[in-house]
Amino acid sequence: MKPFLLSLQFILISSFLLAQNTGITLTGIVMDSATQKALPGSTVTISFKGQSGTVNRSDISNLDGKFIVENIASKNEVTLQVTSIGYAAISKKINLTNYVKNGNAIDIGPLNLSVQTNTLQSVVVSTQAVPAMKFGIDSKIFNVEKNIAAQGGTGVDVMKNIPSVSVDAEGNVQLRNSTPQIFIDGRPTILTLDQIAADDIARVELITNPSAKYDASSSGGIINIILKKNKTIGLNGIASVGGGTPGVLNGNLNLNYRAKKFNFFASANYNRGEGTATEKTYRENKDKGLITDYFNQSTDNNRLRQFHSVRFGADYFLDDKTTLSFMQGFHNGKFASDQKQNQEFYDADKVLDHTGVRLATSDGNFNRSSSRLSFERKFDSPDNKLSADITYNTGGRDNSDYIVNNFYNPDGSAYAPVTRVRNSGLTDEYQVVGQIDYSHKINDNKRIEFGVRSFYNHNKSNFATYSIDQAENETKLPLSNNVKYTEKVNAGYFNYANGWKSFVYQVGLRVELSELDGSMIDSNLNFGYKFPNGFKDLNYALFPSFFLTKHISESEDIQFNYSKRIRRPRFWEVNPFIDIDDPLNISQGNPALKPEYTNSFELNYYKRFAENSGSFLGVIYFKNNVGDVTEYSDTIPQSLYEQLNNAAVSPNAILSTFINAGYEDRWGAELTLQKNITKALDFTFNTNMQYSITKANVGDLNLNNSGFNYNAKLIGNYKIVTEASKLFNNLGFQVIADYDGPRVIPQGRNKAQFSTDVAVRKEFFKKKAGALSLSVNDLFNTRKFGTIYDTDDFYQDGYRRWNVRTVRLTFSYRFGDSDLFRKKDNNNNNNSDYEAAPGEDS
Repeated sequence: MKPFLLSLQFILISSFLLAQNTGITLTGIVMDSATQKALPGSTVTISFKGQSGTVNRSDISNLDGKFIVENIASKNEVTLQVTSIGYAAISKKINLTNYVKNGNAIDIGPLNLSVQTNTLQSVVVSTQAVPAMKFGIDSKIFNVEKNIAAQGGTGVDVMKNIPSVSVDAEGNVQLRNSTPQIFIDGRPTILTLDQIAADDIARVELITNPSAKYDASSSGGIINIILKKNKTIGLNGIASVGGGTPGVLNGNLNLNYRAKKFNFFASANYNRGEGTATEKTYRENKDKGLITDYFNQSTDNNRLRQFHSVRFGADYFLDDKTTLSFMQGFHNGKFASDQKQNQEFYDADKVLDHTGVRLATSDGNFNRSSSRLSFERKFDSPDNKLSADITYNTGGRDNSDYIVNNFYNPDGSAYAPVTRVRNSGLTDEYQVVGQIDYSHKINDNKRIEFGVRSFYNHNKSNFATYSIDQAENETKLPLSNNVKYTEKVNAGYFNYANGWKSFVYQVGLRVELSELDGSMIDSNLNFGYKFPNGFKDLNYALFPSFFLTKHISESEDIQFNYSKRIRRPRFWEVNPFIDIDDPLNISQGNPALKPEYTNSFELNYYKRFAENSGSFLGVIYFKNNVGDVTEYSDTIPQSLYEQLNNAAVSPNAILSTFINAGYEDRWGAELTLQKNITKALDFTFNTNMQYSITKANVGDLNLNNSGFNYNAKLIGNYKIVTEASKLFNNLGFQVIADYDGPRVIPQGRNKAQFSTDVAVRKEFFKKKAGALSLSVNDLFNTRKFGTIYDTDDFYQDGYRRWNVRTVRLTFSYRFGDSDLFRKKDNNNNNNSDYEAAPGEDS
């Protein structure tokens, strides 16, 4: 950590040379060449010769595409460069004597940008001023503002409506049936998706096969959540408030103010939701293949989730090439549930033997804090830059549960004594991440980039479980555990890209040294791993990547890529704590788990249709997971049942844990079609088809399995734009339908699930500043996750829900006038937004 901080300090001190100057002011507007709509957020740079070399002046276009570049020297000729995400940059020399001068101001008129086509980065395929989606041959970017079905919700609602992404009953996301790594603004986070407000998210980036530049622990790909931060001149913001059923309340405020060298941003969010989630289970217990008894279970869980967060920060522009940024976020929340579970126990002849009622109440609170200090220095061009940042995440969680188990004979009399259990848990965690990156684009094809990264994560969990007898005496059960672990990863990477004729290639290598050191404090049991553990295991620390792209035409690309990644076990997968929330389905982590390694291959074909009417992306992929972390279930061992008897765990309970399988192979094809039918109607269709083979053994038990699965998602948008009716003008509709087919697991399969979200949005006021949206998530109330286990010892068919159908009405309002603040600044002084360094020509 000390070398990182010293390096950052050296960079900041060496770059802090400032001065003031005045000169000519250039104005204009940046526009889409096809639609003639304004392009906000574009960077306009004016370069000219000074006494000490080239001088650059820059500005970022506002919501109307307008820009003002001040403090330009009185030269006849200057160089103009304009860049905007998803568009081809333009660079040309302009002669200022060809324009009419009004005082010290010159209007150079509109600057037209064309959609970017030949690039490894994202490609715009929408004609909207702010595209809803951007597809690239190696990534996809989704603008969350266009996803009206998620407005007022959480990050989980956002993910449910993104192609290639699926969400299970607990809110866990998968990318092509693999668990991705979640980033916020390109860095790790300890926040869960339901702790992030949808209204705080600007866009989501999907990277299915990351290069060596990215963290190697991303075998399932990367989902990078970009939070909102505006840099438009003046005061700008958006406020929203909403409510709905069941018990839905939400509010959000985003602000930014930029003047001269400073840009300040802040946001506050509140989100609340209730609902009753249901679960059902049918079980057949077996002995040597013969059914011995039956079991039915039905659960109603009344849940409350409440979150609030505050985020603020600032950018300081030392000059037009150097920026220092700071961001601070605080997140807090509360979970509460009231559960009733009805149980029916039948003998082999399906005659009712006894029943049970389980009542459980749960309360929990969490707090999270995230701090980041960032530095960025651009050199002779925006594609030659150095960046450095340090991120500190910390937080904790406490929870308590009270469980009462009652059992009855068929006649209503007591079958067994009442049992009561009390749980109490406390978790603390903190992360420190430091990273330095340098990239240099030498020409259109040749580029080098390299960097170093250090990650440190410390987690401590203390959980205690007590059985309570009739005299209110408490006895601590073996369920209790006190565990802590420390994870360290130090890494460095290098990428080199170049081109030859119509080919572009990139080769890279990442080196990661990782270590996990864990211990169960009460029992003095240690666990963990270290890779590599000497030179003989050096291969475990090397992660190469290779990308080869062929430009077939201006609108067609084909690419092959390969990368090696790692998936390190998560805390709950190695924590030996036993979860008895469901007495028939308990779970436990495995401290002996080791990381799994993935070799990932992709063949991509990208086609952009004529006149920006849409695009097609086809992918064929293969993944080989060595040591695949796999869930394994079996009936509870007799020795463990005897230890937990006072907790009212069933002798036929299913114990789920995790093992390292031999390997898992996945062959798949993913197709994504985005099509603008008319200016008002567009749709996106995505489907993923996959065949998987798992090879795994537990002792003499063979867990090999194979099978085919597929999923599909359709997103349709229709917007009315008419002058004939104020009521229907700027009225938009969105429908999102999602189907996940059945998928094999080592001991059975996950059942199919289907859901539909619909939303309508009406924009009004000047410049569409106001909007009212009505959304219904899970219209037909079908979003539930089911699993079938079929083994020699038991057959179980069940489903569970994590969320319920919600109806939400949200009003939002944009405000701010950047031009007003610009005029005020120009009238009060003649200083530029960026000041020149000493010796530079004015």
